[in-house]
Amino acid sequence: MPKMKTKSSAKKRFRVRPGGTVKRGQAFKRHILTKKSTKNKRQLRGAVNVHETNMGHMVQMLPFAGL
Repeated sequence: MPKMKTKSSAKKRFRVRPGGTVKRGQAFKRHILTKKSTKNKRQLRGAVNVHETNMGHMVQMLPFAGL
């Protein structure tokens, strides 16, 4: 059997919180910010949790995270 590997892209983008939730960064905040409203940019600050419907994908991408 080959070794199970963690997706390198996932380990760079996600962190597992102690409660078992997964923290992710917000998208749409990197460039082309001039046409976005100040309210929109302000609401994109900070990190959010990965939605429950995507947790199955997280388990596959991070097999050693204890999810």
